[in-house]
Amino acid sequence: MYNCPFSEEDKKIISQARFHDPSPLIRRRMSILWYKSLGYPHHDIARLSDACPNMVTATIRRYQQGGIALARKRQPYRPESELYDHYDRIKMHFTNHPPATLKQAASEIEKLTGIKRSPGSVRMFLIAIGMYRRKVGMIPGKADPDQQEDFINNKLQPALDEAVAGKRHVYFVDAAHFVLAPFLGFLWSFTRLFIKAPAGRKRFNVLGALNACTHEIITVTNDTYINSISVCALLRQVAARHLGEAITLVLDNARYQKCRLVTELAQSLNVELLYLPPYSPNLNLIERLWKFIKKKVLYSKYYENFPEFKKAISNCLSDTHTTYRNELETLLSLKFQRFEKSQILSI
Repeated sequence: MYNCPFSEEDKKIISQARFHDPSPLIRRRMSILWYKSLGYPHHDIARLSDACPNMVTATIRRYQQGGIALARKRQPYRPESELYDHYDRIKMHFTNHPPATLKQAASEIEKLTGIKRSPGSVRMFLIAIGMYRRKVGMIPGKADPDQQEDFINNKLQPALDEAVAGKRHVYFVDAAHFVLAPFLGFLWSFTRLFIKAPAGRKRFNVLGALNACTHEIITVTNDTYINSISVCALLRQVAARHLGEAITLVLDNARYQKCRLVTELAQSLNVELLYLPPYSPNLNLIERLWKFIKKKVLYSKYYENFPEFKKAISNCLSDTHTTYRNELETLLSLKFQRFEKSQILSI
């Protein structure tokens, strides 16, 4: 093992370059040096940086012989795209104006740099600088990222920390309305397939409370509609499970959940009601469970009658602690989608 002292200035450069250098090769070399600066043995460095042992040794020797400059120098025999000379301009342009297609990207690069490249070459360059073809997500138009961030940091996270420590029970509450109708999903098939549309438009309503830590689900169901009476019934069930213990329910601002009847009952049961910021379904953990249920028992499935439809949903809910436990363990992690204003398209 080579002794290799690192200055604080070099550590800063290495830390930045291992993520942001335009060359994948240099990013890997910088990762090797980063783990070396932390004192990791060479076999761990190879594993963590996804490099072979020879590359680890060669990179550390380079740094010993010529410092950061030599470690970041690319091999003269490795051809490199001329587009790297315009890296900053291209990155800034595509950060503000992400292209929809490779053909569009190639056209815009040619306008910016005067360099014409095929869509295939442009694809390789974009991947090399950290761009990938990603599906655009959706956020409610009136959602406020700053308000969501403040809510997570000052209200939701402290409650979840107490729940993880065993000092409180936190439940995420929401209602799902499953309509007896075709749920169209994706299938691998040789031709396009069709499912029958069941007769009628009956609706199975499920008001659920999902425990943030144990993933226990408590439900109130009916075939009519969810109202404040349904919420009160759920409150009583949750309170009965944890007599004398601290309980927080995280729920949205639906009128039937924020009425006087519900708030007064919650106060009498010593249950805290924590209301989400407006237009924040991404912060309600139980929303993921509803999507999971649709995927497992509703998408591309035909149910001849309403009782079969209800039974399939109820069985899936009851199996969350058995059949689907491992799948839900990762799906229901306490990590929430956060939005930075820079991520929101304004065009």
